[in-house]
Amino acid sequence: MTLLNLRLLTVQEYHRMAEIGIFEEDERVELLAGQIVKMAAKGTAHSAAVTRTDKLLNNLLGQRILVRLQDPVRLNDYSEPEPDIAVVVPDPLYYEDYHPTPSEVYLIIEVADTTLRTDCGIKATIYAQSGIADYWVLDVNNRQLHVFREPNQDGYQSIVVLGDDASISPLQFPDVSLMVRDMLRPLVSI
Repeated sequence: MTLLNLRLLTVQEYHRMAEIGIFEEDERVELLAGQIVKMAAKGTAHSAAVTRTDKLLNNLLGQRILVRLQDPVRLNDYSEPEPDIAVVVPDPLYYEDYHPTPSEVYLIIEVADTTLRTDCGIKATIYAQSGIADYWVLDVNNRQLHVFREPNQDGYQSIVVLGDDASISPLQFPDVSLMVRDMLRPLVSI
Protein backbone atom coordinates (compact mmCIF):
# COMPACT_ATOMS: atom_id res chain seq x y z
CA MET A 1 0.00 0.00 0.00
CA THR A 2 1.31 3.45 -0.90
CA LEU A 3 1.34 6.10 1.79
CA LEU A 4 -0.42 9.31 0.88
CA ASN A 5 1.35 12.63 1.13
CA LEU A 6 -1.28 14.38 3.24
CA ARG A 7 -1.52 18.13 3.55
CA LEU A 8 -2.17 18.81 7.23
CA LEU A 9 -4.29 21.72 8.41
CA THR A 10 -3.01 24.21 10.96
CA VAL A 11 -5.04 25.50 13.87
CA GLN A 12 -5.29 28.90 12.11
CA GLU A 13 -6.69 27.29 8.94
CA TYR A 14 -9.10 25.23 11.01
CA HIS A 15 -10.38 28.37 12.76
CA ARG A 16 -10.73 30.13 9.42
CA MET A 17 -12.78 27.23 8.05
CA ALA A 18 -15.14 27.57 11.02
CA GLU A 19 -15.36 31.36 10.60
CA ILE A 20 -16.39 31.16 6.95
CA GLY A 21 -18.99 28.48 7.63
CA ILE A 22 -17.46 25.36 6.13
CA PHE A 23 -18.71 23.34 9.11
CA GLU A 24 -22.40 22.99 9.91
CA GLU A 25 -23.37 25.02 12.97
CA ASP A 26 -24.06 21.91 15.06
CA GLU A 27 -21.27 19.79 13.55
CA ARG A 28 -18.98 18.38 16.24
CA VAL A 29 -15.40 18.21 15.01
CA GLU A 30 -11.91 18.72 16.43
CA LEU A 31 -8.44 19.10 14.94
CA LEU A 32 -6.08 16.22 15.73
CA ALA A 33 -2.62 16.01 14.21
CA GLY A 34 -3.64 18.31 11.35
CA GLN A 35 -6.77 16.34 10.47
CA ILE A 36 -10.41 17.22 11.08
CA VAL A 37 -12.00 14.43 13.10
CA LYS A 38 -15.71 13.94 13.78
CA MET A 39 -16.48 13.69 17.47
CA ALA A 40 -18.67 10.90 18.83
CA ALA A 41 -22.15 11.70 20.05
CA LYS A 42 -22.40 12.14 23.81
CA GLY A 43 -24.47 9.44 25.49
CA THR A 44 -26.22 9.92 28.81
CA ALA A 45 -23.64 7.87 30.77
CA HIS A 46 -20.88 9.99 29.22
CA SER A 47 -22.61 13.28 30.06
CA ALA A 48 -23.40 12.19 33.61
CA ALA A 49 -19.76 11.15 34.23
CA VAL A 50 -18.53 14.52 32.92
CA THR A 51 -20.95 16.35 35.23
CA ARG A 52 -20.05 14.20 38.26
CA THR A 53 -16.32 14.65 37.68
CA ASP A 54 -16.65 18.40 37.13
CA LYS A 55 -18.53 18.79 40.42
CA LEU A 56 -16.03 16.57 42.25
CA LEU A 57 -13.00 18.50 40.96
CA ASN A 58 -14.55 21.88 41.76
CA ASN A 59 -15.54 20.74 45.25
CA LEU A 60 -12.05 19.39 45.99
CA LEU A 61 -9.90 22.04 44.31
CA GLY A 62 -12.10 25.14 44.22
CA GLN A 63 -10.29 28.36 43.33
CA ARG A 64 -6.99 26.55 42.67
CA ILE A 65 -8.23 25.45 39.24
CA LEU A 66 -10.51 26.25 36.35
CA VAL A 67 -12.45 23.33 34.88
CA ARG A 68 -13.28 23.60 31.18
CA LEU A 69 -15.82 21.16 29.78
CA GLN A 70 -15.59 20.10 26.15
CA ASP A 71 -13.72 23.28 25.22
CA PRO A 72 -10.62 23.48 23.02
CA VAL A 73 -7.06 23.15 24.25
CA ARG A 74 -4.40 24.26 21.80
CA LEU A 75 -1.67 21.65 21.97
CA ASN A 76 0.44 22.88 19.04
CA ASP A 77 0.05 24.28 15.53
CA TYR A 78 -1.75 21.13 14.32
CA SER A 79 -3.87 19.89 17.23
CA GLU A 80 -6.72 21.55 19.07
CA PRO A 81 -8.79 18.81 20.68
CA GLU A 82 -11.86 19.43 22.80
CA PRO A 83 -11.32 17.15 25.80
CA ASP A 84 -14.29 16.28 27.96
CA ILE A 85 -12.57 17.87 30.96
CA ALA A 86 -9.51 20.11 31.05
CA VAL A 87 -8.29 21.20 34.47
CA VAL A 88 -6.30 24.34 33.82
CA VAL A 89 -4.58 27.26 35.52
CA PRO A 90 -7.21 29.86 36.45
CA ASP A 91 -7.26 32.82 34.07
CA PRO A 92 -8.92 36.13 35.05
CA LEU A 93 -10.48 36.37 31.56
CA TYR A 94 -11.44 32.67 31.48
CA TYR A 95 -9.30 32.23 28.32
CA GLU A 96 -11.40 34.69 26.35
CA ASP A 97 -8.44 35.70 24.15
CA TYR A 98 -6.96 32.25 23.47
CA HIS A 99 -7.36 28.57 24.34
CA PRO A 100 -5.19 27.06 27.08
CA THR A 101 -1.86 25.59 26.00
CA PRO A 102 0.00 22.60 27.52
CA SER A 103 1.90 24.77 30.02
CA GLU A 104 -1.48 25.86 31.48
CA VAL A 105 -2.98 22.36 31.69
CA TYR A 106 -2.89 20.47 34.99
CA LEU A 107 -4.97 17.49 33.87
CA ILE A 108 -6.94 16.28 30.85
CA ILE A 109 -9.75 13.76 31.27
CA GLU A 110 -11.57 12.03 28.44
CA VAL A 111 -14.71 10.07 29.29
CA ALA A 112 -15.11 6.94 27.20
CA ASP A 113 -18.32 5.10 26.59
CA THR A 114 -17.79 4.42 22.87
CA THR A 115 -14.36 6.01 22.33
CA LEU A 116 -12.00 3.99 24.56
CA ARG A 117 -9.74 2.85 21.71
CA THR A 118 -9.35 6.40 20.33
CA ASP A 119 -8.90 7.99 23.76
CA CYS A 120 -6.25 5.46 24.83
CA GLY A 121 -4.65 5.40 21.36
CA ILE A 122 -4.29 8.39 19.06
CA LYS A 123 -5.43 10.95 21.63
CA ALA A 124 -3.01 9.61 24.25
CA THR A 125 -0.18 9.84 21.71
CA ILE A 126 -1.08 13.42 20.76
CA TYR A 127 -1.39 14.50 24.40
CA ALA A 128 1.95 12.84 25.26
CA GLN A 129 3.77 14.44 22.33
CA SER A 130 2.42 17.81 23.50
CA GLY A 131 3.76 17.28 27.01
CA ILE A 132 0.47 16.84 28.89
CA ALA A 133 1.86 15.32 32.10
CA ASP A 134 -1.39 13.95 33.52
CA TYR A 135 -3.98 12.38 31.21
CA TRP A 136 -6.86 10.20 32.40
CA VAL A 137 -9.44 8.18 30.46
CA LEU A 138 -12.54 7.32 32.48
CA ASP A 139 -14.01 4.10 31.06
CA VAL A 140 -17.65 4.24 32.14
CA ASN A 141 -18.49 0.78 30.74
CA ASN A 142 -15.78 -1.15 32.59
CA ARG A 143 -15.70 1.18 35.61
CA GLN A 144 -11.98 1.85 35.24
CA LEU A 145 -9.67 4.82 35.10
CA HIS A 146 -6.72 4.67 32.68
CA VAL A 147 -3.96 6.95 34.00
CA PHE A 148 -1.28 8.13 31.56
CA ARG A 149 1.85 9.85 32.88
CA GLU A 150 5.51 10.48 31.98
CA PRO A 151 4.95 11.78 28.43
CA ASN A 152 7.52 11.83 25.65
CA GLN A 153 7.48 11.84 21.84
CA ASP A 154 6.81 8.07 21.74
CA GLY A 155 3.80 8.25 24.07
CA TYR A 156 3.27 7.84 27.78
CA GLN A 157 5.87 5.81 29.65
CA SER A 158 3.57 5.12 32.60
CA ILE A 159 0.10 3.68 32.03
CA VAL A 160 -1.90 2.34 34.97
CA VAL A 161 -5.49 1.08 34.98
CA LEU A 162 -7.37 1.58 38.24
CA GLY A 163 -10.59 -0.10 39.32
CA ASP A 164 -13.53 1.80 40.76
CA ASP A 165 -12.37 1.09 44.34
CA ALA A 166 -9.05 2.91 43.83
CA SER A 167 -8.15 6.46 44.68
CA ILE A 168 -5.89 8.84 42.78
CA SER A 169 -4.35 12.27 43.17
CA PRO A 170 -3.75 14.63 40.26
CA LEU A 171 -0.01 15.11 39.75
CA GLN A 172 -0.20 18.84 40.45
CA PHE A 173 -2.36 18.37 43.55
CA PRO A 174 -0.93 15.46 45.58
CA ASP A 175 -2.78 16.73 48.66
CA VAL A 176 -6.15 15.89 47.04
CA SER A 177 -7.45 12.36 46.56
CA LEU A 178 -10.36 11.28 44.36
CA MET A 179 -12.12 7.93 44.42
CA VAL A 180 -12.61 6.51 40.92
CA ARG A 181 -16.13 5.37 41.86
CA ASP A 182 -17.12 8.96 42.65
CA MET A 183 -16.74 9.81 38.94
CA LEU A 184 -18.95 6.88 37.93
CA ARG A 185 -22.60 5.92 38.26
CA PRO A 186 -23.26 4.70 41.81
CA LEU A 187 -23.66 0.94 42.10
CA VAL A 188 -27.12 -0.07 43.27
CA SER A 189 -27.26 -2.79 45.93
CA ILE A 190 -30.02 -5.34 45.63
